[in-house]
Amino acid sequence: MAVKMSVRRTLINFNNFTHTDKISFVFGSINGQLRSAFGKLSALHAKNSFSFAIVTGNLFSEAQDDDQLAELFDGRIEISCPTYFTVGTIQLPARVIKRIEKDEEIAPNLHYLGKRSVTKTSEGVRIVALGGVLDMNIVAGLSQEQHDPLHTEGDAKALRGANNADILLTTMWPTDVWRNSSKAKELQIGPETAPSSQTIAELCEALKPRYHFAMSPGNFTFEREPFFPDAANEDKDKGIALTRFISLAPWANAAKAKSMFAFTLNRDAIITPPVGSTLTPFYKPAPKKRTVDQPEFNRFSDGHHTHDHDHRRHKHPRRERPSPPGPDRCFFCLSNPDLPTHMVCSVGEETYLATAKGPLPAADTFAKQGLNFPGHFIITPLVHAASLSATAMTTGDGTKPEEPAQKTFREMKQFREALQDMVADVSQGKLGGVTWEINRARNIHVHWQFMPVLAEMVGSGMVEAGFRVLAEDLKLGKFTVKEFGTADEVPGEYFRVWIWAKADDGNVVGKCLLLRFDEGVRFDLQYPRKVMAKLLGLEPRMVWQDVVQSKEEEVADVLAFRAAFKPWDFTLDD
Repeated sequence: MAVKMSVRRTLINFNNFTHTDKISFVFGSINGQLRSAFGKLSALHAKNSFSFAIVTGNLFSEAQDDDQLAELFDGRIEISCPTYFTVGTIQLPARVIKRIEKDEEIAPNLHYLGKRSVTKTSEGVRIVALGGVLDMNIVAGLSQEQHDPLHTEGDAKALRGANNADILLTTMWPTDVWRNSSKAKELQIGPETAPSSQTIAELCEALKPRYHFAMSPGNFTFEREPFFPDAANEDKDKGIALTRFISLAPWANAAKAKSMFAFTLNRDAIITPPVGSTLTPFYKPAPKKRTVDQPEFNRFSDGHHTHDHDHRRHKHPRRERPSPPGPDRCFFCLSNPDLPTHMVCSVGEETYLATAKGPLPAADTFAKQGLNFPGHFIITPLVHAASLSATAMTTGDGTKPEEPAQKTFREMKQFREALQDMVADVSQGKLGGVTWEINRARNIHVHWQFMPVLAEMVGSGMVEAGFRVLAEDLKLGKFTVKEFGTADEVPGEYFRVWIWAKADDGNVVGKCLLLRFDEGVRFDLQYPRKVMAKLLGLEPRMVWQDVVQSKEEEVADVLAFRAAFKPWDFTLDD
């Protein structure tokens, strides 16, 4: 569909900014025109002192001028303020990738955000980036390369765990962003105008950024009217979450369409929507129940990574953090750029499934029962939160209690049941499963752990006895028995374990044990692993750090599991 052009000679208007405002700056695609674009930035920065700049779309071109690239590397092209970019629709130049992989500075003040990342600038501005276009050939999981101009639905879903953003930067547009927009009608913008993605629409809806910048596919700019959520989702104390979607034309385009934009991040509460704003253009299947939280236990990732203007990686995590790590450093959050995504097996709408780091069983532990992988898994919500208890439920920005996150719990339960059914079927009834949860106020990110166990141990009561005896030895307290499929929401601090198997007659043998404790109890986080190690005769593998696998072994286990799990993987249905 042709886009009606609106030619604008004036590219930026600074009249609305006061001297006390911190102004930021955005480019459309620069497409390799480094000298002229950054020269303009320097001239404007001298007058306005920008906080930082962002390049949307393609910073470089497919046939990048080597002379300009050399000047950039040598610092002869001045970048006058911290400038951020991600991958667009074309591959980054090989020389740029080489510098990124070596963790070297591309150029002074030029920072690569990564393809899928959460970045917090030194001034506290939170940028969530998802570069590249959607690759429909990858039906599940996350993309592995951080430089390719492609992403998966799993990448977009994973970033919902960031909870909130000041700025959302994407290559593709969110589907339906043109709905309810008189500007879109005027410019004849619709579904055929730009590549769009429903998962990016859901990401924007979940994060509610102040600004969403996306690449323009042609010589035109679409600056949509601001939009806000349904009134039912308003927080009267915090005001309305207002989002501005802006897609800038490429730098120095022939139509002279707007290719630069300056803005300030207004942190004051917005009580009344500005004139011309609209309700959200995105379809909302249901209010997103931003979840919940639970414990840190057997770590899925042992690395942390934070971004700042210096963009240096911290080789050693700080032990003395005054507050828990956020999603960009959390070792359970898929939005953490350092997360070992090769261990992710399946990504759902609310949760994901991954293999455990340093699994208790080895790859051949259950070989006689038909499994050719360890079978130790982590089930984790995409949203960064601490507990599944009803009293710990929070909204997307972590501020206001709301009703229990039933949707998240249901999908965690769906993964658990799929794993149970898989191990029972593959082992011809010889294996059952144990799933546990540790709920503490000091937890970082909710997760469950699943592990196979011999079905005969479940049927004979050995598994239940193992948990009860060690709990008594450690003076943790006494268990109560709950219905296997209930007790979904439990307030306070507790340990919960589901023990499951199929009996010889085909009937299910299932039990849920609940152990409550208060803050005065020193709960041993390795308690469930110790129980399972003793039951399975795997005491030499009790400490997970002692049995960490190589990346090749981890990848092999994931591939073997995916092949076995495919008939039960509900995330592949569509």
